[in-house]
Amino acid sequence: MTQKSPSQPQQRKSFCTMADVYGVILDSPNLHKNLDLVFLGHHHAKDDDSFQFDFKLPDIRRPITKFVRTREVGEFLSGALAGAMTKAVLAPLETIRTRMVVGVGSRKISGSFLEVIEKQGWQGLWAGNAINMIRIVPTQAIELGTFECVKRVMTSAKEKWSKEDPSVQIGHVKLSFPLSWLSPVALGGAAAGFVSTLVCHPLEVLKDRLTVSPDIYPNLSIAVSKIYKNGGIGSFYSGLSPTLIGMLPYSTCYYFMYDTIKKSYCTAQNKKALSRPEMLLIGALSGLTASTISFPLEVARKRLMVGALQGKCPPHMAAALSEVVREEGFIGLYRGWGASCLKVMPSSGITWMFYEAWKDVLLGDKHRE
Repeated sequence: MTQKSPSQPQQRKSFCTMADVYGVILDSPNLHKNLDLVFLGHHHAKDDDSFQFDFKLPDIRRPITKFVRTREVGEFLSGALAGAMTKAVLAPLETIRTRMVVGVGSRKISGSFLEVIEKQGWQGLWAGNAINMIRIVPTQAIELGTFECVKRVMTSAKEKWSKEDPSVQIGHVKLSFPLSWLSPVALGGAAAGFVSTLVCHPLEVLKDRLTVSPDIYPNLSIAVSKIYKNGGIGSFYSGLSPTLIGMLPYSTCYYFMYDTIKKSYCTAQNKKALSRPEMLLIGALSGLTASTISFPLEVARKRLMVGALQGKCPPHMAAALSEVVREEGFIGLYRGWGASCLKVMPSSGITWMFYEAWKDVLLGDKHRE
């Protein structure tokens, strides 16, 4: 036998294994260059045949940040935050207002407060507030966001339409279509009330049931189950027609009054923006005016929404209004108006104050452009 020369390195026997194949393939620099997927090493000294992924995700922080800082998202978030903060402060007034509108308990504000406290304690003033918070966040966000968006779109369309002066010639008759009589603010307000009501009406029904009859509907899950069992999906939209009819004049007047008074006051005082107390006052005045105009429709819709609880549910809004007039006279159409104003005025003022403040934080000077 011939002996191996000591100068030659001793070669080790090797076998082709899957780990070796992976090692040869994945150590290729071209593959590393073309793929962002790296399989980390397999050495012969290790018995572990597992491999590890190192996957590089694209950086999405900048697109998300850019999206969040857009005007529409900022207005949406401002509306949600403003609504949540307002409802947390004014929940007791909402409870008293709902009880008086639907005819439950005392007809006096102070008496209604005392009744709730005696039967349910102080926490009774916040009955239904959980669903109210869940309701108001999307409602206020959708409402204010829709108002701002529609107002901008209609203002731009009105300016473009006025420059083009569109008309139709029929023989010797020329018909023009001026849009000078349209108010972008009024249209934005009507659209805001309509869209938010369609989306969030079931939450309004749940909130009223929890507020008026906490013994029958002690929590949200039971309320959902009972309402669905008694009337199906349609029962969550009871009173939708009068709500929409009542919401249109209220929402239109509300936003129109606020925007008009705000601009007039700033022009008269030669100011670019309102102070926080001025926003509070103008918002309260707008809510008072809108509530006074549409309050009979508010009484009718509340009757329809909770009438089943008292065993007498009017078939439609006209029947509900005639029932109120027949039982209590025309003054009955404004039963609970004082409590409503007591709630609506601070609610409107605080909402606008918080909304403008959050827009300052999220959008800076962009919303004043």
